[in-house]
Amino acid sequence: MEPHTPPPRTRQPEGCLAVAIRVPLRIVVLVLVVPVRMAWDALVVTGRFLRDTVLRPLGRALLWAGEALFVWPFVGLWRHALVPVGRALAWLGTVLVVVPAVWCHRYVLTPVGQAVAWLAREVARRVGAGLAWVYARVLTPTGHAVTWLLRGVGAVLAAVGIGVYAAAARLARYLLVVPARWLYDHVLTPVGHAVAWCVRGLGRLLDLIGTGIGVALYWILRVLFVLPALALWRWVLEPAGRFLAVVAREVGDALGHAWRIAGRISRAVGRVLGTLFRWIFVEPLRWAYRAVLTPVGHLVRDAVLRPVAEGARVVGGAVREALTSARETVRQARADFRRMLFGEPRRPAAVDRREPQGPAARTLGSSTTALTKD
Repeated sequence: MEPHTPPPRTRQPEGCLAVAIRVPLRIVVLVLVVPVRMAWDALVVTGRFLRDTVLRPLGRALLWAGEALFVWPFVGLWRHALVPVGRALAWLGTVLVVVPAVWCHRYVLTPVGQAVAWLAREVARRVGAGLAWVYARVLTPTGHAVTWLLRGVGAVLAAVGIGVYAAAARLARYLLVVPARWLYDHVLTPVGHAVAWCVRGLGRLLDLIGTGIGVALYWILRVLFVLPALALWRWVLEPAGRFLAVVAREVGDALGHAWRIAGRISRAVGRVLGTLFRWIFVEPLRWAYRAVLTPVGHLVRDAVLRPVAEGARVVGGAVREALTSARETVRQARADFRRMLFGEPRRPAAVDRREPQGPAARTLGSSTTALTKD
């Protein structure tokens, strides 16, 4: 599958203004951008050199120092102090708190709780039986009697209330509803129609007045503000904006083009300076190292250092032998002085361990066991 390539950008036709601005602008921008790009590339190279030779080793040293000063002491404190102390405290807590608490719960609180629960169940059963008898023998007959009495009283009050409600409804109809309806039909309705007609006429008048004022304000604002603003936008701001857009686009293109060209120039200058530095410093130093210092170093190693090392090795062996003999002499003198003062040391008495000695040691193939020996 071929990689997706973006379609080539179609270049819009340009006028003479863009071409007239582009060439001098690119020349001026290139002259201004080349020093900036070279300074930028120099800063980048310097920063990379400092990062690789100074900052990274310094960071590693600081990291190691931070670990040595902060991490390792805390790790050692945690591993060799806090963890053992915590384990000891956990063991003490288990022995002094958990085990007695478990024993108390198992052999004291559990039997007491079971006894209290059994007693509560018995009391609840007896009290429930008494309450059930009271409910069935006392409260239920009393409730039935009260219900029958309330039903009778309710029937009497319902009959009285129905009569009172019918009389009140008839009085309200002839004293309130009929006069109010006559007043609404013969007085309020004509007055309301007249008021509504007046309000509609006033609303139409105000609508006409508002429409005239709005049309007048529209044309005044259009003539005084909209048409001048439209002319200003069409004949001044839009051409100026197009000119500024062309200038900004050309400046951006010129900056990008100049930055790329300055990068190539900076790269070429850097290569030239690197080649000069290699020819002036690196190659002479390399030649001096290979042609002068290496043979001189080999000569010094073969003619001076190796004989000196061999002599030092021989002298060291002689010194070690002398020290060994002196140590043995001192040990022997100390032993003679101890024997002179305290006499010969007492030898331990031989104990018969009933073990064979020498060549008669027990082996798998011999018959020297307690069952087979003579």
